[in-house]
Amino acid sequence: MGWILAALVIFIFQIATILALEYRRPAKSVAWLLILFVLPIIGFVMYYFLAQTYKRQQEFRTISSSAEGLRRKALSQCEQVHRPSDMHGEEFAEQERLYYILQRLTLSPITSRNESIVLTDADAAYGAIFQAIEEARHHIHIEFYTIRDDRVGQRLKEALIRQARAGIEVRVIYDGIGSLSLSRKYVKELERAGVHMSCFLPPRMAFFDKRMNFRNHRKIVVVDGLVGYLGGINIGDEYLGGNPKLGFWRDTHLQLRGDAVYFLQEVFMQDWWYASKQQLADQLYMPAHSCSGSEQVQIVASGPNSRDEAILECVFAAVSVAKSRIYIETPYFIPDPSLLMGLRTAALSGVDVRIIIPYVPDTKLVLNATLSYAEEMLAAGVRIYRYRKGFMHAKVLIVDHLLASVGTANMDMRSFFSNFEINALLFDEKAIDRLEADFMKDMEDSGEVTLEAFMKRPLRQKAGEAVARMLSPLL
Repeated sequence: MGWILAALVIFIFQIATILALEYRRPAKSVAWLLILFVLPIIGFVMYYFLAQTYKRQQEFRTISSSAEGLRRKALSQCEQVHRPSDMHGEEFAEQERLYYILQRLTLSPITSRNESIVLTDADAAYGAIFQAIEEARHHIHIEFYTIRDDRVGQRLKEALIRQARAGIEVRVIYDGIGSLSLSRKYVKELERAGVHMSCFLPPRMAFFDKRMNFRNHRKIVVVDGLVGYLGGINIGDEYLGGNPKLGFWRDTHLQLRGDAVYFLQEVFMQDWWYASKQQLADQLYMPAHSCSGSEQVQIVASGPNSRDEAILECVFAAVSVAKSRIYIETPYFIPDPSLLMGLRTAALSGVDVRIIIPYVPDTKLVLNATLSYAEEMLAAGVRIYRYRKGFMHAKVLIVDHLLASVGTANMDMRSFFSNFEINALLFDEKAIDRLEADFMKDMEDSGEVTLEAFMKRPLRQKAGEAVARMLSPLL
């Protein structure tokens, strides 16, 4: 009888610990309590190593004095938007609150001298990125969540080795979990050629430091401080349709020139400092540019080390002021309660809310979690489409003609709270129209989900969605 009482006390202690530490995020508490009930001891061990709040370490938040000097240089060289009336587009004249929210949520200002090119698949993205690498004159900075040792990975390795041997500074950051299968041989070949390689949160270190759940999901390329890339595409054959299960891979990447590249560079430099403990102080990392474009762009970075959930708050702020339309493309739709309410409220008020999600999933559990939100969204008037041409991996948001967002963050709680992510906000009509045209094309390649048909799904599917919904804060 005594051992039963002891087990009960331990179990209650585990429950109390989770509730005490996760009281700010009830959904996460429910997910871990479910795991704890299924796996009483193992679940708590998993929680201890995987779920602890990221320590907002001073070493990560602090910008070194040399980096601060480069930031001041970048700010002095770029053309910033200082008031709402300077924003392009008539709609922003009525959105002073949105303007000030966007300015205050991130260290990166809205800048005015930019040119953007939307790259709507991996063929276009890889073509532009590899061309920029071949044309590099001073440095190449690369940061990817996933780098694979396949045909695309080999092409990248050969290009970087060639440039490093030609005297170009080359630095590569890869995530410890996202690139878990990357061979040591691949890394060593690059290092022997003079490429500086750094793993962001190596798995063993992350496990014992209780940061296994945090991942650097960013995809950044900066060449010579003059051209930059970000978006959904990593380095791997699957992005070219090489995965037979997923087939055609639909993604969105972005090429930037001008002021915004300074702030892509700044994010890379901070990630490099954290991963390698090496400071980058050369003024040539922030060169004066000759971009004559007039597009307004803002870089928004967020992560578990940040004071605010900048990407989530920017998305929520934009959604909350929508008057005519909200278009979303995302592989994973697992919103936090505030964003869920914001989208439902917008639809109920007459805003045209449309969401494109995959038909063929890369992860069944995550798709079930996504579908668990469909019934309440459809009932509110949100239109949901499932992409049938292949796998939908683009991360795009369009709100009225106010702004569009392209980047690495999915519409899910992992991206909002646990991952290191980076998005670009675009404010100009040309870029927004291009993204809208892509969205409409993707709708043509999708099937619409109706509430009547969705309600007829089998009970087994509903049960799977319910379990996935409870676990969704951890996915």
